Amino acid sequence: MPTFFSRYTSLIIYLLKFLICFCVLYFGTIALIGLTSPEGYYSPFLHNHLNYIAWLRFALLQTSKILLSFFGYNTFIDNIYTLRMQGGRGVHLVYTCIGYGIMSFWVAFIFANKVRWQKKTKWIIAGLLLIFFINVIRISLLLVVINNRWSYGSNIDNHTLFNIAAYLLIFTMIYFFDRSERRTAINNPKKINRP
Repeated sequence: MPTFFSRYTSLIIYLLKFLICFCVLYFGTIALIGLTSPEGYYSPFLHNHLNYIAWLRFALLQTSKILLSFFGYNTFIDNIYTLRMQGGRGVHLVYTCIGYGIMSFWVAFIFANKVRWQKKTKWIIAGLLLIFFINVIRISLLLVVINNRWSYGSNIDNHTLFNIAAYLLIFTMIYFFDRSERRTAINNPKKINRP
């Protein structure tokens, strides 16, 4: 009679790969944020050369600025954290608004699956870009809403709304990823389950 572990070996391996990858990415990012902040255990080297969170924040603010200028809004980056409407209010992009938790989840999901590295790379990049662009849309819409003093009729804050939209997007991408894997298994049964 098979034991629990022998029966569910592939599921256990999948979950371990997912959890390890997620924890390395998520908690590694939190550690990097701590090491690049002047308080505490500050590392000038990490701050100056490996601070991908600062680069991601800049990219989000700059892309939002470009998107808004396309629609005729005059905005500027007030400091490294804030996108502000000319003569108006601004959106302050703190660490929790960057989306690294959702991005970590997506990368860990794809990493844990048994597909070829080329396919993993394509799906990871496509998912990260989609998450990035819905965050840009959120930042841009929020800036327009607060400067026009519109109400979006909800007591839910924009961070929660972004998380809901991002996870709906991720579950949609998971559906299409799974569907493409099933199609691959049907069309090329020899290629399935190759790491």
